Amino acid sequence: MDNLHRIEKDFLGEKEIENDKYYGIQTLRAKENFNITTIQISIFPNFIISLAKVKKACALTNFELGDLTESQKNAIVKACDLIIDGKYHDQFIVDPIQGGAGTSTNMNANEVIANIALEILGEKKGSYNIIHPNNHVNMSQSTNDAYPTAIKITLYELIFKLQDSLKILRDAFKNKAFEFKDILKMGRTQLQDAVPMTLGQEFKTFATMIDDDIFRLTTAQNLLKEVNLGATAIGTGINTKPEYQERVIKNLRYITGTDYYKANDMIEATQDTGSFVQISAMLKSIAIKISKICNDLRLLSSGPRAGLNEINLPPMQPGSSIMPGKVNPVMPEVVNQVAFEVIGADTTISIASEHGQLQLNVFEPIIAYKLFISINMMRRAFESLTEKCIKGITANPEICMNNVLNSATLVTSLNPILGYEKSSAVAKEALRTGKRVYDILLEQELFTKEELDELLQPKNMVQNYDKI
Repeated sequence: MDNLHRIEKDFLGEKEIENDKYYGIQTLRAKENFNITTIQISIFPNFIISLAKVKKACALTNFELGDLTESQKNAIVKACDLIIDGKYHDQFIVDPIQGGAGTSTNMNANEVIANIALEILGEKKGSYNIIHPNNHVNMSQSTNDAYPTAIKITLYELIFKLQDSLKILRDAFKNKAFEFKDILKMGRTQLQDAVPMTLGQEFKTFATMIDDDIFRLTTAQNLLKEVNLGATAIGTGINTKPEYQERVIKNLRYITGTDYYKANDMIEATQDTGSFVQISAMLKSIAIKISKICNDLRLLSSGPRAGLNEINLPPMQPGSSIMPGKVNPVMPEVVNQVAFEVIGADTTISIASEHGQLQLNVFEPIIAYKLFISINMMRRAFESLTEKCIKGITANPEICMNNVLNSATLVTSLNPILGYEKSSAVAKEALRTGKRVYDILLEQELFTKEELDELLQPKNMVQNYDKI
């Protein structure tokens, strides 16, 4: 055997491991077996850190209960701290999508932590008689409790970041609402003229929609505080001491700074993925709302010469390989596509959750993968939309006002003054002749120009127009 490799064994046989690698034989087998996404779990650093936090909590607890020596505990804890600080993430090489309910990911963490700990003690990698991936790092654990707990910790922390991105987007819409508060325009239902409103009100609505979901995210996030750490294989806590469950949760709270708590029914918690389903549903709801907003932005900016053209989106790149001067709404379009991905991910998560059987759902890897991908895509998409689109939106007040003056439904706002019969006659005349309602009202001397212009002020056309 050369100095560049070491031999590791499991009950399936032996494999050569490069000596500079901290993972072991089970990780290497998983790498060879699962070449699915072509990416590695290291793409999710928050998840790697969460795994290390779980392993640290378990090591502290096992030491407190007399099952690890102080030397073993210190080395494992130090190894976990190094991973939490961002080191050794390149050693987490297994594919996020894998068979075995996440065992490959759990063993990847166990092996890396064990070999880092061995080096801390001045021992060679693979000296598992001193610190063993299963016997010591995975002590009092199963993949079935350590893995979902790490997923929940990751999601809990990622949701804060998603909320931050949503707040940035919400505030951008609020700023535009204030900027546009005096711009009168037509409201539309079923893509048809309705009644006047202000552009500020339209943008305030976008902000309110996002604000509602920021609040709802918090409610869904709290579901993640219930964990099954200490449940081991199926929830019965086999291979743990009676005091272990309470103590490991206490240590987890200390390490994370979050008030995680033990599930009331650990058997149920080990097989149920309902909290992931609810988080996914919340992500889908947000994606649908913001995709709808993006649809509206594309419509409002359409044209510019042959569309609504009520707002201008900042030009980000040439829009056509054949049509000179064309500029497309590329930022709303990319966010639309992110929304489609998130909606599709929710379907995947729903099916994966439903397919859990008996005491374990083996499809948590695809659930975690889709949730992590969705949140990270949404964060980047929302921040890009804010910086490259929303902040640069300008209005076309003249076009907005002309649409109001030209719409036959303007008479709806004047109904209380003119009465239904006169209002209907004016609307009919506008539709027959193509003239602006504004001009017909003046021609028929129903108002003076001064009276009509005063009536058409936002403060008189729209209730609470300035409550932005």
